[in-house]
Amino acid sequence: MASVLNVSAYLFTRIDDREQLRPLLRERAGALGLKGTIILAEEGLNLFLAADEASVRSFLDDLRGDVRFAGLTARESWSDAQPFRKLLVKLKREIIRMDRPAIRPESGRAPAVAPVRLRRWLDQGHDDDGREVVLLDTRNAFEVDYGTFAGALDWRIERFTQFPDAAAAHRDELRGKTVVSFCTGGIRCEKAAIHLREAGVEAVQLDGGILGWFEHVGGAHWTGECFVFDEREALGPDLAPRAHA
Repeated sequence: MASVLNVSAYLFTRIDDREQLRPLLRERAGALGLKGTIILAEEGLNLFLAADEASVRSFLDDLRGDVRFAGLTARESWSDAQPFRKLLVKLKREIIRMDRPAIRPESGRAPAVAPVRLRRWLDQGHDDDGREVVLLDTRNAFEVDYGTFAGALDWRIERFTQFPDAAAAHRDELRGKTVVSFCTGGIRCEKAAIHLREAGVEAVQLDGGILGWFEHVGGAHWTGECFVFDEREALGPDLAPRAHA
């Protein structure tokens, strides 16, 4: 039985003391034997961590003791081995770089659609108002090549900073439709949905991203795997690592 708990989590929340918080989190995570990456930015926190279940849950519970992170939710998966080589705690300008300072999710989230509801939309061929549903993959092209939703739009971007220009080029194609932006865990698609809405597109994000879809729905409407940024490389719809040569 797999014994290593892997979690990915993010939260857009104002952090004004990143420099002071960084060594505290590094010490706490290190003492519990966690490995992976924690990213701190003024706009929020993003983490990918793994260790034994008790240690991971202890760290997350302690983190949620800070009122700023009380709403943190984590996507979980399991592996037989530790997928990370070391523990890193990084300070960055954005937890996911978009280079659009006006996009501030910490000031208000984009509307989200739950995986079960989105599956119903896809099964019936339209949303609850009868509008055409368009799935928009906001990940980088190489990630999309591992797998994506059937029929999803893929603009072949190489980095997320290219998304705003791609959105401008395709904006007219999206008008009058319900656009569901999606990504691995939710960060990119949340910023993408906000940007699209400000451009006049009726966009929502897939709550929990692809990993949330796998957790609640499985492999319905999905083809392939989901790339992850650790030594597991990719996860299947059962959230189990896939072997790659």
